[in-house]
Amino acid sequence: MSKNGFGKILLAFDGSPDSLKAAKRASALATEFGASLVIVHVYSVPSFAYGGPGPMPMIDFKPLEDSARTKARDTLENGRKACEQEGVSGKAQLLEATSIVQAIVELAAKENVDLIVMGTRGMTGFKKLLVGSVSDGVVSHAHCAVLVVR
Repeated sequence: MSKNGFGKILLAFDGSPDSLKAAKRASALATEFGASLVIVHVYSVPSFAYGGPGPMPMIDFKPLEDSARTKARDTLENGRKACEQEGVSGKAQLLEATSIVQAIVELAAKENVDLIVMGTRGMTGFKKLLVGSVSDGVVSHAHCAVLVVR
């Protein structure tokens, strides 16, 4: 962390309304502190398993994988544009990973960021228990401060 506050900020962007709010907050903080901004979107390619009896014909999953990558690129671009609308340009990174939490935490450490900014969908109770929460995981495992925007 710089003497004046945050020197490098990571925005974890998923395209949700809360992540758009997080993009505005990250941009405002980057402007206020003169910090550089890293914008990341993490996606997973759908995986499939077959446990039925007998052989299964080979299925071409490439169209599904291509679709997931295209959607992920579009989401990242939307995050970059949201920051640019606030007057801040950042380095955009697209990551494919099985664990979104792990990918964000590892990138934050690799980039030596001072702050991670991300949105929350505000899940509570049983729904949160079943689905889990990326923001909770990042807060629990990050090496730096985390700002979760609602």
